[in-house]
Amino acid sequence: VQLQASGGGLVQTGGSLRLACAASGRVITSSTFGWFRQAAGKEREFVAGIRWTGNSPYYADSVKGRFTISKDHDKRTVYLQMSSLKSEDTAVYSCATGPQWGTKRDSNFGTWGQGTQVTVSS
Repeated sequence: VQLQASGGGLVQTGGSLRLACAASGRVITSSTFGWFRQAAGKEREFVAGIRWTGNSPYYADSVKGRFTISKDHDKRTVYLQMSSLKSEDTAVYSCATGPQWGTKRDSNFGTWGQGTQVTVSS
């Protein structure tokens, strides 16, 4: 599988953005898709994850209630709807896939797409 992330941009504090992660090639039905982010000078951190088959989304505490992960099988795309954005959400966001649901470790995700920049201005 190959992943292509898109949808980043510049948004004001309190605004919304929707990121998309398009999958091409073979998607393993039991896989989990995740969104991660990396702010300048910081380590990459988990944001949200979801099973490709079924649902069961899970989130980092820092984004619960503000971000929603979802998927569209027909479009082979995983989305990250981000609302009530804060300056601390500014980062490069990347999508990834791996075999283990529930994990927040980036080392458990084996396939990565390129990142998309999200900048939240005050």
